[in-house]
Amino acid sequence: MNGPTSFIRGYVKIMIRGERCEQFVNLAASKNVEIWDMRYMAGQGMRMKIMLADFFRIRPLLRQTSCRVHVEARYGLPFALQKMGRRKAFITGFFLFFVGLYLLSSLVWKVDVQGNMNIAEDDILKAARAEGIYVFQWSFRLKSQEELSRQLTHRLPGVSWVGVEKRGSNITINVAESTKPEAKQLMNPRHLVAKADAVVTEIFTEQGRAKVRKNSRVKKGSILISGIIGSDQNPQAVVAKGKVKGLVWHEYQVSVPLLQKERTYTGAFEERKYIITGNRALQVSGYGKVPYDKYETITERSDAQIGPYKLPVGWMTEKLMEVHYIERNITEDDARKIAMEHAKSDALVKNGPDAKIRDENILHQEVKNGKVYLNIHFEVEQWIAEELPIIHQ
Repeated sequence: MNGPTSFIRGYVKIMIRGERCEQFVNLAASKNVEIWDMRYMAGQGMRMKIMLADFFRIRPLLRQTSCRVHVEARYGLPFALQKMGRRKAFITGFFLFFVGLYLLSSLVWKVDVQGNMNIAEDDILKAARAEGIYVFQWSFRLKSQEELSRQLTHRLPGVSWVGVEKRGSNITINVAESTKPEAKQLMNPRHLVAKADAVVTEIFTEQGRAKVRKNSRVKKGSILISGIIGSDQNPQAVVAKGKVKGLVWHEYQVSVPLLQKERTYTGAFEERKYIITGNRALQVSGYGKVPYDKYETITERSDAQIGPYKLPVGWMTEKLMEVHYIERNITEDDARKIAMEHAKSDALVKNGPDAKIRDENILHQEVKNGKVYLNIHFEVEQWIAEELPIIHQ
């Protein structure tokens, strides 16, 4: 239930005490009373959160079940306004604060440039400034987005189109640069050689002369596709092109502890709420020390909007989730499976996206100091060719 709506309407954290707490909860549910974050506190009662309007409806239910209620905390805008109402100067400041927010939302706070690769961002911002697009400019003084796009396209050479998009107080300039024919890269003559000892499983020659065949065993550095073509009397050096796959042998040493630690959430959490203005946050609820020794923080942020326009103000909720770490013992078989998966993943990542494991063997396994140690041998099919420049003597 926690959210902007409940914050605006107001809600309270209460403790229900008595021998018929469960009956009270059932009666409240039948009366459509909104209750959430309900917890049973051994020897104390039941703690829960309830909307402010529903709090005044539960008096008859308390008398009917002989339960007592104690308010532990109050949250939301009604309580904040009640505190502010005690000081007229503060109310005036609060009103001026929102007037200031309205004025600030009418300014341009940020200008972003996207899509530029060859044109300098400073040149684009300079052209945008000439058309009235710059930080701290009033939004109502800007030309229409179509007119700005047209003028910027004329001002910037080397672009085919410029788009101007306004979202709230931010302006994004999207640039589409003119395409030019890609210049062909000049390449020196080269061989394709083996980068590891392997057995060739596949070879495709696009340019050059193949020096090996399928099922050939090659050493690291052996020429796979030669960049020398022609006859012995009239040799010619070219750029060797092609693809070669082969079976390569890899050996891994992996260890996995038999005592595994796992993280779990207990279900308990606390919340803190903030009002956001620009890069600053003002905490409005959830004060005090975190009651958990170990916890994780989950942050959610929402920006205020007027129609399609975002304002430089919003609210943020931090959810502090209590976590516990539990330990469990695994078997040697489970540890071996985990080690194999880790080794396989590493072998595939290091040897390219097209690598495939054709065979696997455990060469040695032992348990020592609470860990399982494995020596694993993989036969991986992968691309094995790399370039070697041809140096003329």
